Amino acid sequence: YAITGTAQGHTYVDPKTKKLTKSTNAYERPQPHACFILSVKDDLVNEGGIMDLWTREARIFKYGSGVGTNFSRIRAENEKLSGGGRSSGLMSFLRVGDRSAGAIKSGGTTRRAAKMVCLDVDHPDIEQFVNWKVKEEQKVAALVTGSRVCARHLSAIIAACVEHEGPGAHDASVNIRLRREIRSARQAHVPDIYIRRAIELARQGYETIDFPVLDADWDSEAYLTVAGQNGNNTVRVTDAFLRCLDEDGTWGLTARTDGSPVKSVRARDLWDRIGCAAWSSADPGIHFSTTINEWHTCPVSDPILSSNSCSEFLFIDDTGMSLASVNLLNVRKADGQFDIDAFEHACRLWTIALEISVAAAQYPSVEIARRTHDHRPLGLGFANLGGLLMTYGLPYDSDAGRALCGAISAIMSGAAYSTSAELAGELGPFAAYPANSEA
Repeated sequence: YAITGTAQGHTYVDPKTKKLTKSTNAYERPQPHACFILSVKDDLVNEGGIMDLWTREARIFKYGSGVGTNFSRIRAENEKLSGGGRSSGLMSFLRVGDRSAGAIKSGGTTRRAAKMVCLDVDHPDIEQFVNWKVKEEQKVAALVTGSRVCARHLSAIIAACVEHEGPGAHDASVNIRLRREIRSARQAHVPDIYIRRAIELARQGYETIDFPVLDADWDSEAYLTVAGQNGNNTVRVTDAFLRCLDEDGTWGLTARTDGSPVKSVRARDLWDRIGCAAWSSADPGIHFSTTINEWHTCPVSDPILSSNSCSEFLFIDDTGMSLASVNLLNVRKADGQFDIDAFEHACRLWTIALEISVAAAQYPSVEIARRTHDHRPLGLGFANLGGLLMTYGLPYDSDAGRALCGAISAIMSGAAYSTSAELAGELGPFAAYPANSEA
């Protein structure tokens, strides 16, 4: 399309030479991968470290994609630093990453950046992490309420000055109404500095005060002011933690630097905090780490530590996945029957297209380009299941509804696997297959 642009630090694998190659143009090769999972090292400024992560995330957000990262490698608050002193802790860095994501509109549009923040349940900062958004929501409530209280009382103080007849309009010992409004403002905890400022504005001839009233809209100034609003938070729990929970035992939090015990907490207390936080602020979510890795298809390559921003992509760090969804209503025949042949055909075509996209794409880092090329994860799914269920008169929460969903999922998976086998027969298996085939 003759669209050019300065290279943005992307890398791709040349399909002819199979070598990692730096992109020389921002648009010659696309970024079709909607989902990425990035790693982060316990390092501040070097490649693969914390500040480098924000750069890699920016490349992903800029071209409209989402990202997820497990931050459990980063040392906790007060853990020792190699150069002396103590770490400021994980939360201080998460706030930086949150502000960075908030400054970038996904794909250059008005959509917020899509970001997943994961933390293992044994990290020493887990309690702060769980309550992060709860506290930020409380700050929003305080800002909204406080702004309305201040605006109302300060306006009343100015009105008391402006509408006073005779001398002493700005003197509370003379102006009884002003004295009453000052007392009322102080009872509402309006700071004295603002009370004095309102009186001085009235003295200078102002008849109103410009005090912004905030609201609780998700895109309002109040929410833009607080932290934690540009990502989804998730706690990764293991079977060991769940057993500890069942037994009402104590759960150990361990240092990231040497694995030594830092603190013990009652498992049920931590679980209650997670539940209460999710009820209060819709975060954090839960990843069942042990179960996820038991179903892992490439366990030799690495364990699964995180997901993409919406958790439909669960795979190893530093990989990307392109997505495709088949609209189920488009494969419903006029007589109401589900067209299995058409659905299988669509799944086969999309599997081939997604496979091509792996080779056609550019990637936000050298490591992502290499690992995605070697593992070739594909994201095939379906959309409008709810619409299909409604056309059949099936409730969402019913055995029949779940059975239909399971059958469609099985057909989709079978068609994709069959197509992948055809591709492997022509091109050979993906590079990481031999190492993982016996796992």
